[in-house]
Amino acid sequence: MDSSILVDGLQTKQQVWMSHSDEVNKLPDEMRALVISGDNKIAAFANLNNTIFGVQFHPEVTHTKNGLTILERFLREICEFQYDWKPEDQIGNIINYVKETVGSSQVLMGTSGGVDSTVAAYLIRQAIGERLYCVFVDNGLLREGEKEEVVTAFREMGFEHFVAVDASGEFINALEGIEEPEEKRRIIANKFIEVFEQKAKELESEFGEFEFLGQGTIYPDRVESAATGQATAVIKSHHNVRLPDWMKLKLVEPLRDLYKDEVRQVGFAIDIPKHMITRQPFPGPSLAIRISGPVTREQLAILRKADSILQDVIEGKPFYSDIWQSFCVLLPVKTVGVMGDERTYDQAVVIRMVESLDAMTASVSTPPWDVLLLAASRIANEVKGINRVVYDLTSKPPGTIEWY
Repeated sequence: MDSSILVDGLQTKQQVWMSHSDEVNKLPDEMRALVISGDNKIAAFANLNNTIFGVQFHPEVTHTKNGLTILERFLREICEFQYDWKPEDQIGNIINYVKETVGSSQVLMGTSGGVDSTVAAYLIRQAIGERLYCVFVDNGLLREGEKEEVVTAFREMGFEHFVAVDASGEFINALEGIEEPEEKRRIIANKFIEVFEQKAKELESEFGEFEFLGQGTIYPDRVESAATGQATAVIKSHHNVRLPDWMKLKLVEPLRDLYKDEVRQVGFAIDIPKHMITRQPFPGPSLAIRISGPVTREQLAILRKADSILQDVIEGKPFYSDIWQSFCVLLPVKTVGVMGDERTYDQAVVIRMVESLDAMTASVSTPPWDVLLLAASRIANEVKGINRVVYDLTSKPPGTIEWY
């Protein structure tokens, strides 16, 4: 490491995240290398006047141990940036954005009970009051007890206009025979909008017209769906980003420029109950993208039971608060097993646990071995149709957090 305010005082050898296939082969005469990787690649550089800097690794991710230190030095010491930006400081701006966007109109809000949609709904209600109507859709793809938990939470938070819609049959029927993950996402996205539009018509007959659809879209959703104008490829589409052209409702998205950790900070600042803010993220397409192959009621029941056992085993453990997401994935890959004195030929379940700050990158969680063994033993013995349990050791990248 060459001397520079950007890296001075840091360890001579340290872990960084370099996931690109491109590289800097040669620097111009006015540039000098600051950091060289283990395979002799230029990992950081600066010009001779220390006014231009470049890094070939990702300083913003948790995998780069001193990445935030490097970013802070660039902002504070090199650029002399003084302002302390805090997500909670944006609350006033967000509320003003909602007021200006919506005007005197009414908003129909899709609420899943997740952190994003809950915080978004709370902020929209602060902006327009009871002109917000929240709709929770039971798509038949939820975790065990999910519907009851969400309905109870929103009623306790005092949302006057909150309805739950049972559309489970519609979703499961629409997914019949579908295997490709992006096609599942597309079908679920369209079906969500269909349900919202249908519910909007019912509510309009009683409360008047709706012009806006409120959503908890956050910045990583837009990045992965190539909806920021800066992404080069679609990693995976999000049901709340790539909406169908025929949708009539206009969008209001209070959190569209925030990351998940920032959304949580905002949530704490506006006094949303802690248990709603600290919930693990749950994807909009729900369990459908944790099942390889077609989604059926039988497969959903198997996965739902396995996932509930995993949560029962790990919730409350000392390491639980460090986990970003923990869940099971159902693989329709049959293997031979033994239950009692009988041969079995059943499916496998994958346990996935990752740690992250913003879901842009994630590292594999390493819970105690005995905890994993207990979860695996219970799933294999208590879930009919499963005889093998494996643990996913893949970080993001190269994998995504969700499998499909």
